[in-house]
Amino acid sequence: MSELAERFETHDPGEKLVAEKIRCDACPVMCYIADGRTGACDRYGNVGGRIVRMDPLTILDHAAETGAAMVPFVAEGEAWDGELINTGRRFVTAIGAGTTYPDYKPAPFIVSQQVEGVDLVTVVTEGIFSYCGVKVKIDTDRHIGDETAIVRSQGEAIGHVTTGEYGSQMLSLGGVHHLTGGSKAEGRATCDALLNLCNRKPVELAIDGGATIIVEAGKPPVIDGKVEHRMRVGCGSATIGMFATQWRGLVDEVVVVDDHITGVVSEHQAGKVLGWQDTGIKIIGRRSTPGRYFKVSDPGLGWGGTSISDPLSILGEWNAKKGARPGLSLLMVSTTGEQFAYYELDDDLKPVEKPFPERLQKSVGLIEDNCEPALCTVLFIGGAGGSLRAGVTENPVNLTRSVQGLKTYVTVGGAPVYVWPGGGITLMVDVTRVPEGAFGYVPTPALVAPIEFTLRRDDYVGLGGYEAEIRSVDDIVAKGGEYLNPRRGTGAAVGNPWPPLAQLRRAASNEAK
Repeated sequence: MSELAERFETHDPGEKLVAEKIRCDACPVMCYIADGRTGACDRYGNVGGRIVRMDPLTILDHAAETGAAMVPFVAEGEAWDGELINTGRRFVTAIGAGTTYPDYKPAPFIVSQQVEGVDLVTVVTEGIFSYCGVKVKIDTDRHIGDETAIVRSQGEAIGHVTTGEYGSQMLSLGGVHHLTGGSKAEGRATCDALLNLCNRKPVELAIDGGATIIVEAGKPPVIDGKVEHRMRVGCGSATIGMFATQWRGLVDEVVVVDDHITGVVSEHQAGKVLGWQDTGIKIIGRRSTPGRYFKVSDPGLGWGGTSISDPLSILGEWNAKKGARPGLSLLMVSTTGEQFAYYELDDDLKPVEKPFPERLQKSVGLIEDNCEPALCTVLFIGGAGGSLRAGVTENPVNLTRSVQGLKTYVTVGGAPVYVWPGGGITLMVDVTRVPEGAFGYVPTPALVAPIEFTLRRDDYVGLGGYEAEIRSVDDIVAKGGEYLNPRRGTGAAVGNPWPPLAQLRRAASNEAK
């Protein structure tokens, strides 16, 4: 049983209240917590008879942008003098902020900040996301499973294989149906996998009828025990187009083996423009356009994402009437340059493998050099619903319209997000741009993610915001909030913009238009 599952089992929300326990109402489970203990989520605890958020409120310093710790932890009630570095570019994130649940109250922190003479407000809360999941991009040509195949963690269905993209396989994991629509075991396994993926931990996934893979954000995928190193430079046809000039005069024929589009240089338009002679080659596959072939093999873990280990298996009989001749040279190579072989036709027009010639090493190396490192990318995707929005304004639809109208800038732990067009606030964020350990869970089950909304103060008041709850950054640093947790400063991730300035510039751009 996983650590997360054990917590589900050992914390009973229906447990009777006893004198030394107090009830936490930060999520629907409403644990009764003894003094010195934490609730089921480990996020809240009983400290001296008060509910305390156990993790510190994280405040990012965008001054040095080194990613290193800038300011030490500060205990509740202690003043923070701004040491070691403080140039005013601070951002109060929702990491450690606490939640609006049970949704009758304003967000834990509503922060005012002056930026270039403009008063901006950032509304900060940890959102409880039942409607959430992750999209996983796995850089590999290797076949990991059929489209729509079930993806499992701890033996439970948590998602499926979705549409592959150029050089990458894609997974869609989580979502409300897996979190709440199946068995308890399915919900727990889904929550466990999502939490670990979002917090950049490795997760082993098994795909029905396909591979077993280990996924970790920002790291190479491990497929059936093998670490991937490169994603392909392009499909077989694109590889022909990019490197045909490298092969001209060095070899008579080149075949770039690819599960999707296998390329043949003598037939390809790139070869024709360069004056390539016909070779009489025959490819076993479905011819698309000249020099481009589909379905030369089933997908698999072999050459170019095919199931083949012998590239000659995709070749038919050579035709002497169309240019085949003894001694004709042939290079076969995969789209990553990891597999390659050299052949010459014998007197019976059969390809015979020969030692790989030095003259072709550079071209194969060039393919490898143009392949980017294989990585796993994890995007958290969630819908910010009515309850979360109610902590921002008494009329939640106004926040939705403000986000859609680009008047409100949305971040997750200070990291920029992509907000989907259309209704609602559906956002995606690259978890590697979010500070580590930013995601939590509640055993309903659901994920907890930090979310911040930054906008002009007058716009915030205009959409029905809680004006009386607005506080300065200095006040929050000095006094903290209702959950009594310490504050900590840390350097913002390199490459993440300072959200107040990003919102100010976006607003100015919109006004100019």
